[in-house]
Amino acid sequence: MDSPQQQKKAAGFSLDLGPLKEPIGFIRLLEWFFAIFAFATTGGFSGTTHFKVKCPGSDIHDVKPVFGYPFRLPANPFVIPSCNTTAKNQTFLQGDFSSSAEFFVCVGVFAFLYCTATLVLYLGFQYMYRQTTRGPIVDLVVTGAFTFLWLVSSSAWGKGLTDVKWATNPENLVTQCKDICEPGESPSLGRLNASVIFGFLNLILWAGNCWFIYKETPFHKDPIPVEGGPTGP
Repeated sequence: MDSPQQQKKAAGFSLDLGPLKEPIGFIRLLEWFFAIFAFATTGGFSGTTHFKVKCPGSDIHDVKPVFGYPFRLPANPFVIPSCNTTAKNQTFLQGDFSSSAEFFVCVGVFAFLYCTATLVLYLGFQYMYRQTTRGPIVDLVVTGAFTFLWLVSSSAWGKGLTDVKWATNPENLVTQCKDICEPGESPSLGRLNASVIFGFLNLILWAGNCWFIYKETPFHKDPIPVEGGPTGP
């Protein structure tokens, strides 16, 4: 007759929501959600900045440069009307901040995929995860690596976002035509601000989860109990 362990192996996937009640599973679920929030608020973003061109004796012209992910700003040309001729001057936003933005989104996507895989492992193949020490050790190493990646990518994207704000600020854009231009509405970047916040929240979650995964490894041992006091004669 097969042992219970052998029966479990033969059964394959067996859904058990119990790990979600434990820190290791619950935090992993939070990481799954926050990874989605991080890359979704950055990828696909599109915004518009605005300034006005006012020529003497002419109507006011609105100029609305468009920009978006991955924030290669020179790839977004816009036209400034000329006051002296009927010709229009084509110019570009300045700055390429795609490396930090794409790195941040890449970390978020891979973190989401890893969370999905480990949640399936926790909830459907828990016996495989715990039957050897290899599973928790690999999980700890990968989680630690993602903690470092969230730190680097969130910091880099935070700096990149600061540069994007400067490059798309109407106050800075009108310096190209300050005699006839005046700043308009600033771009709405609340979604991008949220992405940086989600990045650092992910850093906290992944760093904290390292401790709970560490407790599943053989490296974590309970302290040896202290012997009792001296016995009587």
